[in-house]
Amino acid sequence: MAAPLPDDRAAPVEPLAEQAFQILYDANAGPVLGYLIAGCGRRDVAEDLLQESFCRLLLRWPSLAALATDPQALRRYLFRIATNLLRDRWRAGAGEPFAEPPEEGTAPALHVAVDIQAMLRQLRPRERQLLWLAYVEEMDHAEIAASTGLSRLSVRTLLFRARARARHYLSREGATP
Repeated sequence: MAAPLPDDRAAPVEPLAEQAFQILYDANAGPVLGYLIAGCGRRDVAEDLLQESFCRLLLRWPSLAALATDPQALRRYLFRIATNLLRDRWRAGAGEPFAEPPEEGTAPALHVAVDIQAMLRQLRPRERQLLWLAYVEEMDHAEIAASTGLSRLSVRTLLFRARARARHYLSREGATP
């Protein structure tokens, strides 16, 4: 049976108010930016992708207004947009991840035995993405699947492989997993 057509008589959706957008932005910009930096390795590019993510969210707002009552669903949708932008970037072969040197004046923490950025450089983009969502954003497999467009089973399998590659790198570097 075909899906019903949208009702043309439905009330028009109000645009997202500036204050509501600011609340949405404040709650999600930091985590999404961190995810994008981990995915592409460059803060300047990640900031551009973050801006594009929120622009696309605003453009789609009339069809997303129903999600306004579920902040986690909106968050997952933002991660989905960010994921798609990262994939577009990877497919286009634009830039090398982690190509820029560390910012001047930053020094590695002396108490950290493992350089996390070095480990991330050893992983494939999708592996970095999945590990970030699982361990930094603390998403479960279903949430990661919703954010990336993968199936839950694929997330489980790919995350297992990403953990194994990270563990292999850490064991080579003498860190305890």
